[in-house]
Amino acid sequence: MVRFKRRWLGLAVTTGSLAFATGAFAQSKELIFGFQCDRTGPTATVGTVLCPGYHDYIGLINSKGGVEGYKIRVIEVDNEYKVPPAIEAHERFKKEGAVLEGLYGTPQTAALNKKLEEDKILGTSPGFGTAAAADGKRFPYTFPIAASYWSQAGAALEFAKEKMGGLKGKKIAYLYYDNPAGKEGLPIIEDVAKTEGFELRTFAVPAPGVEMGSQATDIVQRFKPDFIVTHLFGRAPSVSIKELKGKGFPLSKVIAFVWGSAEADIVAAGGMGVAEGYNTIQFAGVGKDFPVLKEIEAMYKAQGKSAPKEMDSTVYYNRGVMNAALHVEAVRNAIKAKGGAAPTPEEVKKGMESIKGFTLGGLLPPMELTPTDHEGGGWCQVWTVKGGKLVMTKDWFQGYRAVIQKHLAADASKS
Repeated sequence: MVRFKRRWLGLAVTTGSLAFATGAFAQSKELIFGFQCDRTGPTATVGTVLCPGYHDYIGLINSKGGVEGYKIRVIEVDNEYKVPPAIEAHERFKKEGAVLEGLYGTPQTAALNKKLEEDKILGTSPGFGTAAAADGKRFPYTFPIAASYWSQAGAALEFAKEKMGGLKGKKIAYLYYDNPAGKEGLPIIEDVAKTEGFELRTFAVPAPGVEMGSQATDIVQRFKPDFIVTHLFGRAPSVSIKELKGKGFPLSKVIAFVWGSAEADIVAAGGMGVAEGYNTIQFAGVGKDFPVLKEIEAMYKAQGKSAPKEMDSTVYYNRGVMNAALHVEAVRNAIKAKGGAAPTPEEVKKGMESIKGFTLGGLLPPMELTPTDHEGGGWCQVWTVKGGKLVMTKDWFQGYRAVIQKHLAADASKS
């Protein structure tokens, strides 16, 4: 791993990895992955767990000889959840010869969509970014590779409908972070509200999302909804759990989008006991009971080291592993298609569009990526806090897929 921080932070370039020695890359067969992260900004609660998961999977692959004989070198940049560093990171990755790029943040992805296309380097935005990027024809180099905010909105409403036996005549509150990411799911929710006949009221939470007492009061005491859908991130999810719980709203009638769904959010809210009943959308498996995670633990053990503490926060760690695994699989497909030769970024893009039936032992959904579908179907699970832990209560499913396809088609017609 090579990690770059912002120059004006005065931090030096560092090299090294827990998974392999510095001399491991002293060879010609090497591929470079660019990877953006947030380790110091407002969503560092995510990045400081997700990004180690990414690096550990790459370390695992390198410990086995790499991808079809090619070792992977990761260049990481902490974009601090800011757009200018994200653009600078992309330029660095391009200069270094990266064959693909892991993006981080919805505003950052929106700023880079066009640059990725101009430079012909694919970028992945798993579970965030522009929902319309699921359309590979319109966004040929942006790959959500996981349920977009549109798909998460559809899944959340599908779950609420199932729980309540229908949505007609119900009252649903949408509590969201007031930025482009938080607003992204609104078109789907508003559309379904019209077709299903439920009353929708929205409640915006200004950044940094640590104050929402007034919103919780408005929701619980004035609007009195039958169900609440939340789309929060950073420190905001834990605040929402505490506020809604404190005002007497049953958390079994709350479902969170994917960035309000980690163990850390629940612990910060007071623990699993406080959050009993809280429902969360997931686009990757939760927990440690997956073969790939056992392999990572064995890798550390073979080095005489304990498994990293980040592995205990499985929601975000597992997503980092998922992201890395799809990057590796895309490169593997590209190398095989080229008869073992090093692939170009364009060939890696085609490799990503050839992924099918790759579930990483159940950690990933049954997605299929194609030149027209860069999201892979928008599959979700629901995990619920039960008896002091997160328990899967709804296996892989798609919510209101026809509505989402309608919005993708309408968005494409604008271009």
